[in-house]
Amino acid sequence: MSLIDSNTRFLGYRRENGRVGVRNHVLILPVDDLSNAAAEAVAHAIPGTLAIPHPYGRLQFGADLDLHFRTLIGTGCNPNVAAVVVIGIEDGWTRRVVDGIAASGKPVTGFGIELHGDHQTILNASRAAREYLQWASEKQRESCALHELWVSTKCGESDTTSGCGANPTVGNAFDKLHTIGSTLCFGETTELTGGEHIVESRCANDAVRARFRFMFDRYQAVIERHKTSDLSESQPTKGNIAGGLTTIEEKALGNIQKIGKRCTVDGVLDKAEVPTHPGLWFMDSSSAAAEMVTLCAAAGFAVHFFPTGQGNVIGNPILPVIKLCANPRTVRTMSEHIDVDVTGLLQNELTLDAAGDRALEMLLRTANGRLTAAEALGHREFVLTRLYESA
Repeated sequence: MSLIDSNTRFLGYRRENGRVGVRNHVLILPVDDLSNAAAEAVAHAIPGTLAIPHPYGRLQFGADLDLHFRTLIGTGCNPNVAAVVVIGIEDGWTRRVVDGIAASGKPVTGFGIELHGDHQTILNASRAAREYLQWASEKQRESCALHELWVSTKCGESDTTSGCGANPTVGNAFDKLHTIGSTLCFGETTELTGGEHIVESRCANDAVRARFRFMFDRYQAVIERHKTSDLSESQPTKGNIAGGLTTIEEKALGNIQKIGKRCTVDGVLDKAEVPTHPGLWFMDSSSAAAEMVTLCAAAGFAVHFFPTGQGNVIGNPILPVIKLCANPRTVRTMSEHIDVDVTGLLQNELTLDAAGDRALEMLLRTANGRLTAAEALGHREFVLTRLYESA
């Protein structure tokens, strides 16, 4: 019998648009790199708020600019966020982000630095941040159905124990979550190479299959445009090779274990797009850990499963990252980074079904407020995906 069923509940924060989060952050969100200093000054002045600086924003265009705004707006709309203070160099771009977040019903206000300077902007933004923080502090957790919790996954620093242990553990948990009507996400387009036909065969219908093939072929076109089929030192990485993964196909077969045995792929998302219905979604996304987790947060996911073999320290400012590992050496040498130890799988001391339940137990504990290892250690990696050079 599974640890969870359709009646399983957790204590979460119900947001204005009905979505459910597991954290209650007040964000100080810079629109561009020039606004980082002001955002960090506000967070320093108002302890308990959270600034998330990043290096991009100026002179982007086209699809790259659209992705930039989609990621920032999605981050602000994430249900783990209670309220947002937006700071940008220009009023126009600042207003675009504010309006996008406001559409979710979330409290948000913005400040432009031009014609005001840092001092006045920091003063005004700090006043707003303090008011939001006090307002958010009175928000209470309430009982929520588990299927309302959106869960994403990505693996990192994979080795042979990933495909044989940690990744199938996530797959088992995903099978159980999919059964109760959860909204789930996986991605890492590059790491499906050689196994893409397996994902295609799991697509729910022809329309989903065609959309997946479009996304995968779009990635292949980028490789061909750079006139290379050699991804050595990228896919697989030197760490993957040291861990026993000698080809991208081996890595792909391990990666695909995360979607379980029974899940259908019910939809396909572009980068940072928000799902429109429950089910398992594929997101076209980078295999770089911080980039993909940032995109999942922007798409609205509230908790993230991260299986690792050789050990990865990734976290995110707003999306709790649960690390799972089946490698005894990694669990021994990097124990402070591991939330779920499934080494027993490869030692015949733990069944896959029990390992999946162990992951789900940690999911519930995290949803109810337990800090993940990455949160406790202060890992707040926030990395925007870029498509082009700046103009």
